[in-house]
Amino acid sequence: MGRLKFFTLTLICLAATLHTYSQQAASGQSVTLQSASKYDYHDTFGPVFYTKNGDEVRSASGQPGPKYWQNRADYKLSVRLNDQTNEITGTEILTYTNNSPDRMSFIWMQLDQNLFKEDSRGHALIPPGGSRSGAHGQKFDAGYKIKSVKIVELENGRSVEKSPEYFIDDTRMQIYLPSELPAGGGKLQVKIEYSFISPEYGSDRMGILNTRNGKIFSVAQFYPRMCVYDDVAGWNTIPYLGPSEFYLEYGDFDLSITVPANHIVVSSGELMNPKEVYTAEQQKRWADAAQSDKTVIIRSALEVTDSKSRPAGKSELTWKFTLRNARDVAFASSAAFIIDAARMNLPSGKKSMAISAYPVESDGPAAWGRSTEYNKASNEFNSKKWLEFPYPAATNVASNVGGMEYPGIVFCGATAKGEGLWGVTDHEFGHAWFPMIVGSNERVHAWMDEGFNTFINSLASEDFNNGEYKPKPYDWHAYGKLLTNSALEPVMSSPDNMKEPSIGYLAYYKPAAGLTLLREQVLGAERFDRAFKEYVRRWAYKHPTPDDFFRTMENVSGENLAWFWRGWFLNNWKLDQAVAGVSYVKNDPKLGAYITLDNLEKMAMPTILQIETKSGKVSRIKLPVEVWERNLRFTFLYPSEEEIKTVISDPDKVMPDSNSANNIWTAN
Repeated sequence: MGRLKFFTLTLICLAATLHTYSQQAASGQSVTLQSASKYDYHDTFGPVFYTKNGDEVRSASGQPGPKYWQNRADYKLSVRLNDQTNEITGTEILTYTNNSPDRMSFIWMQLDQNLFKEDSRGHALIPPGGSRSGAHGQKFDAGYKIKSVKIVELENGRSVEKSPEYFIDDTRMQIYLPSELPAGGGKLQVKIEYSFISPEYGSDRMGILNTRNGKIFSVAQFYPRMCVYDDVAGWNTIPYLGPSEFYLEYGDFDLSITVPANHIVVSSGELMNPKEVYTAEQQKRWADAAQSDKTVIIRSALEVTDSKSRPAGKSELTWKFTLRNARDVAFASSAAFIIDAARMNLPSGKKSMAISAYPVESDGPAAWGRSTEYNKASNEFNSKKWLEFPYPAATNVASNVGGMEYPGIVFCGATAKGEGLWGVTDHEFGHAWFPMIVGSNERVHAWMDEGFNTFINSLASEDFNNGEYKPKPYDWHAYGKLLTNSALEPVMSSPDNMKEPSIGYLAYYKPAAGLTLLREQVLGAERFDRAFKEYVRRWAYKHPTPDDFFRTMENVSGENLAWFWRGWFLNNWKLDQAVAGVSYVKNDPKLGAYITLDNLEKMAMPTILQIETKSGKVSRIKLPVEVWERNLRFTFLYPSEEEIKTVISDPDKVMPDSNSANNIWTAN
């Protein structure tokens, strides 16, 4: 385009704009001036969002690249529980595979039990008023006691154990290797002997519940676990402080748990020796449960105190479980358990079991008597909607833990009932997808598991039992005002980097609300669901980053969503869209109306308008978000044929508009 022609066109456009403003000013109804806008469309719609190009490990399209790699950790675990002293002693044999392109002269492991030591970093952060994190002021001999660390090597066809140097700092242990571990598939075997005393309340992730028929031990983080080595940060060694959760490698588990003979154990994985640990009658009931869509009682409330409900003749029993391609294991053990179960029906035809373990205090049709029903419904729904549940069993354990998730087993509050029990059960089992299948870094990006899970919970609740616990519609104006409160940190903060009262909003509710907005107001359910399901498929049993999620959603849906990620996730921006005023073409309503809108805060969203004319005719218009791509104020021509009575922005309150006061224009 020639320079003179360009400037001529520019002057014509400017003249047209000034004519529009003069038309509005000449009309009988002038445009109301709003307060100064904080909106900057360059900030919101700036062209550069991703700071790193795609590569062979992580594609620009959001999927794993052709040279994506991750390391592997396989565990053989043998533990013994002393129910009198609350001590757990264990032997771990770890087989670690280095698939990275880097040679290793040392490895890092996580010692999560050290959080509960009085000199831990996490303990130092607990305020005088207490915290959910930590051990609630318990005084006990906390933390791991590492008895030995050995490197197991083959020499002349026989295993030889060597004692490496190792260093423990807070909740991490560094092991120095006698020789470098090769890249691209090098294997290392480590044997660790250890013990620890279980806290009665362990950061709401594990604990001991006292019941009238004995203690319920909910046991997690009970073995030294490998730190993740990845292409993003190398070794991920952020200390465990309590609020932030976990980042773990995938592998196979063989687990042996020795407990008093009157205990029943439930665990991640598949029970391999049922004939040794259950009575003949209980084995028959298990077989019935495996064929039943209704809950089958394996051990009833009346049988809990009956010695015949446990195998006779032994003081201890060893329970053996296996779990394949998982990132962790946990278990629970008690003499007080009622056990019930039902089969789960999965899309492929594969069967899995829904199981519940709870004390007599939690029994009843209004409480844990429905746990297995909830368990089954939640996992079956998410299997059909996103990806099939991968584990041989899903077990819900009544605990003093309010709600915590592990592969194939969750701990939920023993006093929960009704809608509360459904909610916590659905939430904890929803974690089977985030982060158990899609293995994001919870230590840094809690919103990628808690928020995504809270979002899928809303869909499962809507589906359950013909809407028995269907969520009530939100007033998004009030909700938006709450979630964009200036006191909150951005969603992209880690839980360790935000105030404790903020965690519920920023890790759970705000990211879930963001996905709901994308699904219902930006992309539509069909496009959103296709993209979100593809994200789950692409990153199943892998380690995605936020960029991998953002890129996948954009590439599969075909939308540039940088404006949304910036406003809702990277920043704590507010939305405030206002109806500034109405005027008429040549001051005649029959010729059309100019409707003027303002964007007054930093965030943008599509704009929904309800327009009512003097005769009572009502119409709706939805303007795309692009109207704010280069405008603070936007005026459009509405084809009116009579005077307009009211214009309402977001009439159904489905946008997170933080200021409802300026959403309505009414004719004088």
